[in-house]
Amino acid sequence: MTQQPHPLSLTLKILFSLTLFTSLPLTLGQQPKVNALVAPIKKDFSTSLYTIALNSTKQFLIDLAGSIVWSACPPNYGLVHCTAPICNEALAFRYPDCLPIINGPKPPGFCRCISSTKNPVTGACFAGDETLIHIFVASTDGKNPTSLASADYVNICAPQSALAGLPPHTIGVAGFGRTTLVSLPARLAWDLSFYNQFALCLPSTRKAPGVAFFGAKPYHLLPPYLPDISNFLSYTTLLKSPNNSDAAYYLDVKDIAVNGMSVLFPTHELKFDSTARGGFKLSTIIPYTAMRSNIYKPFIEAYKAATKGIRRMPRVKPFELCFDTRALGSTRVGYSVPPIDIMLNDGKNWTIFGANSLKDVRTNTACLAFVNGGRKEIPAITLGGFQMEDSLLHFDVPNSTLGFIPTLRGLQTTCSNFNFTSGV
Repeated sequence: MTQQPHPLSLTLKILFSLTLFTSLPLTLGQQPKVNALVAPIKKDFSTSLYTIALNSTKQFLIDLAGSIVWSACPPNYGLVHCTAPICNEALAFRYPDCLPIINGPKPPGFCRCISSTKNPVTGACFAGDETLIHIFVASTDGKNPTSLASADYVNICAPQSALAGLPPHTIGVAGFGRTTLVSLPARLAWDLSFYNQFALCLPSTRKAPGVAFFGAKPYHLLPPYLPDISNFLSYTTLLKSPNNSDAAYYLDVKDIAVNGMSVLFPTHELKFDSTARGGFKLSTIIPYTAMRSNIYKPFIEAYKAATKGIRRMPRVKPFELCFDTRALGSTRVGYSVPPIDIMLNDGKNWTIFGANSLKDVRTNTACLAFVNGGRKEIPAITLGGFQMEDSLLHFDVPNSTLGFIPTLRGLQTTCSNFNFTSGV
């Protein structure tokens, strides 16, 4: 049971929430049925990581594979009992390399829930009390924010030292992973009684935020003549790791092609082995797609062959293959370079065009934004944030399906085109 906020604190939270919007003010009255929520996503260019604003001004790092939210807790926070379902699920997703936690009494006679997790950037483990934290998030009709909705999320109380490596002004981490009760999307869906689905649209610019939707469609982006862009989603199956403590999402991939030609590598690496190694993972924590060495090497050779007529530039770490941008044409979907196809087992392709394959690193130089993850990379391939920018990704968690638009640029829009002005 959580402590009720002080009336002054409640008023300040509402005022802070209102600062997000630039038009008619939103109001928080008696809360009607909420079908969908919306929140802005920012890219931090110093770390190439993405944050989401909860309570309007409080930035949390987005961890697509994370199982729970963690941040410093307010004074006199409420405690969760050690037998509560949200405690049991949090403990089920404990990282195997973090020490086990023993729940303990506080106050006397009350068995409080203590959970462990880790900083996804530094890998440092820590433990803390589990609590529920109250927030206000904007509801939406898919076109604009419409009102303020009140909700709780499950939080692990983190020490200040746990924030190391996170983007500046970030106060914690929001896990978006595959859970029933404790990840941010799952908890919002449970608390507000809507279906556990969410969409991420990561921005490629600092000029305007991207957008996260929780709950029901539609999803509208500017320009206003565009229809609901969820109509353009292709759907594929999401896989789950055999490691039950892994909350990440995996694609069912059979092959990779460069310029329409299959890359010759051991495709069995894309399957999970008996120790849960392998698979094609989606991640917002690594900036660029990482491949195991025995996949990366044939991939980079295939890309070199497909671009042999394009003038090279000296390599810029961590990238191996760089080009003179003066020798590259430009298209609506980025530099005119060979497309990369992630070929899915259901016959769909996730095609990566120049905007998501080449990264501008210095004047007249752009590099292929894929890196060698080494021989011991646990997922065979981890798709990084840069490859997902200006893509719309719709996660239907109960049905284990992903709806995706590989690039919104083909529709002449981007993730930074949601209208965050109030529609009231």
